[in-house]
Amino acid sequence: MLAYCKYMAPDRSQAAKKLHDILANKQLTVLFQPIIDLQKIQIKGYEGLIRGPSNDLLHSPVMLSRLAKKSNHLLELENLSNQLTINSFVDQKLQGNLFLRLNAQVFMQHKFKEVQIVQAIEKSGIDPIKVVITLCTHENDDFDNPGFVQKIVSRYVDLGFKVCVEDAGESLSSLESLPHPYSLTLKINPHLIQDVDKDPLKVQLLSSLLGRATPSGLTMLAEGITSRSELLLAKELGITLAQGSFIARADKNPLRTIPREITQILTSEDKNITHKQNSIDSIMEKVPTFSLDRNNDDVFQMFEKNPQLILAAVTNHQTPVGLINRSVFINRFARPYQRELYGKKSCTTFMDPDPLIVDRNISIQELSRLLAENQRHVSLGFIFTEKGCYLGVGTSQSLIQEITDMQIRSARFANPLTGLPGNVAIEEHIDTLLENHEAFCVCYFDLDNFKPFNDVYGFSMGDAMIQMTAKVILKQADPQQDFVGHIGGDDFIVLFRSPDWESRCQAMLKEFASSVQSFFNASDLERGGYIIENRRGEKEFFQLSSLSVGAVPIKAKMFDSHRDIAVVATESKKMAKKIHGNSLYINQREYRVR
Repeated sequence: MLAYCKYMAPDRSQAAKKLHDILANKQLTVLFQPIIDLQKIQIKGYEGLIRGPSNDLLHSPVMLSRLAKKSNHLLELENLSNQLTINSFVDQKLQGNLFLRLNAQVFMQHKFKEVQIVQAIEKSGIDPIKVVITLCTHENDDFDNPGFVQKIVSRYVDLGFKVCVEDAGESLSSLESLPHPYSLTLKINPHLIQDVDKDPLKVQLLSSLLGRATPSGLTMLAEGITSRSELLLAKELGITLAQGSFIARADKNPLRTIPREITQILTSEDKNITHKQNSIDSIMEKVPTFSLDRNNDDVFQMFEKNPQLILAAVTNHQTPVGLINRSVFINRFARPYQRELYGKKSCTTFMDPDPLIVDRNISIQELSRLLAENQRHVSLGFIFTEKGCYLGVGTSQSLIQEITDMQIRSARFANPLTGLPGNVAIEEHIDTLLENHEAFCVCYFDLDNFKPFNDVYGFSMGDAMIQMTAKVILKQADPQQDFVGHIGGDDFIVLFRSPDWESRCQAMLKEFASSVQSFFNASDLERGGYIIENRRGEKEFFQLSSLSVGAVPIKAKMFDSHRDIAVVATESKKMAKKIHGNSLYINQREYRVR
C-alpha cells in the first residue's frame, strides 16, 4: 500500500497552489530553439519555449497549460510567458524572427484585448514584422473550430505580425482562402516528420501538403527533426524552414550560428545520399507543339482528343515562345461566344507568354528552387530546352512525384544507423563513375578490434563509435566531389574524386585518433587496450580500437564493374589492418587498363 501511495498523483489543490506560486514569483524559464532556413542555410529566428521549475511535474509546458486551464489561470500563464519570452529575446539581442507561441485555447476563453501580446511587443521596442505569432492548436483536444483559427490569424496579420499555425494537416483548408498568404507559415506536426525517411506514406502525405500549400504562398516549417535523413528529406521535398534536436536543442543561451555539421550536410551534393539524382528525363513530357500560325480551334481539338494532356508548347522555329495550360485555356475558351470570337485567332491568345524555361541539364534541386521563387509556374507548368531548342514540358505534380520517389529510394538504400548510402547506392555510384570513364580513388575504412570493444563496452557504445567514425569521414570528405557510403557494421567506403584524397585520409585518421579517446575508460587507456575472455575461457588482450584505410587509385577504363573493384579494395583493407594503429595502405599495384 505504501509503494502504491508513493506514486499517486499529487492533490489537485496542492498543484493549483504550486501553479499560483509559480505565476506569482515568475518561476518560469525561457528556452530558445533556432529555426533554420534549409535553402539559404541560415538561422531564420528562434522559437521561445517555456518551462516550469526543474525537477517538478510542472516543468512540462503541457502540464503547466493543462493545470492553468483547469484552475482558470490560462490567461495569466500566457501573458507571463509572452512577457518573459519577449524580454529574454531582447536582452540576449537574438537575431532574426521571434516565434512567439500562443495557446489557441486562451482565445476561446478570453477576448483578444485581454491577451496582452501587442502591448508587450510595443513596450519591448521589437518591430512587429520580426514577430511570428505561433498559434498552437494541437495541444487542445476540444479545439476544432477552423473558422476561429481563421479569425485569430486575420487579426494578427492585420496588426502587422507574421503568423505560424501548428498542425498543418487540419488547419490548411481554413488558411488557403485567407487574403494574406505570404505572411503565413504552417508548422508540420513532429509525428509526421518522425522517421519520415523510412515511411513512403508519410512522404506522400508531405508531398500532398506541399502541393496544396505552395500555390497559396504558404511557408512550410518542419518541427522535430531528429536525424540526418529527416533533415535531408525535408530539404529535398522543398520544405523551407526546420527545427529540432538534430539541428540544435532548445537552450537558455541558444546557438547564434548553425553548427558546422549541419551546414556541411545541407551544402553537400545529394549524391552522398541518393543515386542518379538528376531525373529530369523522368518528369519531362514530349507534348504537341503549335507554330505561331496555328489557331485556337486547333488547340481546342487537340485537348479534346487527348483528355490526359495538360500542357502544349508554342514554338517559333524550335524556339519556345509560350505555354498553353489546359485548364486556363478551357476556362477561357469555353465561355459563351468565346469560340466564335477567338476560334480562328492565333494560338498565342491564351498562352502564357512568359513561361519558366530551363535547360534539360538542370538539377531537380535547382528546378524546385526556381518554382518556389515564382509560385505562378507551379500551376502553369514549365518548358525544357536543349541548346535553346524546345525539348518538352513538365508539371509541378510530376516534379513532386519524382522527389518523393528519389527519397523513398534513398531511405530504402540508406544505412539506418548513419543515414549514409548502403551497398546498392555504393555499387551504382561506382558503376556510374566507371561508365563515365572517370579517375577516382576507392578507400575502404574499417575499425580494428571493434568486436572486443563491443564485448567490453556494449553495443550502444559500439553504435556511437560507428556514428562518430561516419562524422569524421564526412567532415574531411569534399561534399562536392566525394561519395561517402556505409557498407554495414564498422565498414565504410569513400569514392574520392578529390585530387588531395591522401591528405584527406590522413586528416581523418588524425581526427579519429583524437575523438576515439573519449570512448575508453582511464585504465584501458593507460594499458593501451582491454582484456576479455575468448571462446576457450582464456583471457586475451586486445589493443584499443583504431581505424585502417585501404586505398586503391582507379584509372579510367581499368575495371569493368563494382565487383572487380570490391575485390581489390578488400585486399587493400586487409593489408592496412596488418599495420599497427591508425593506418593508411595505398595499393600501388599496376592493373591492366582495358
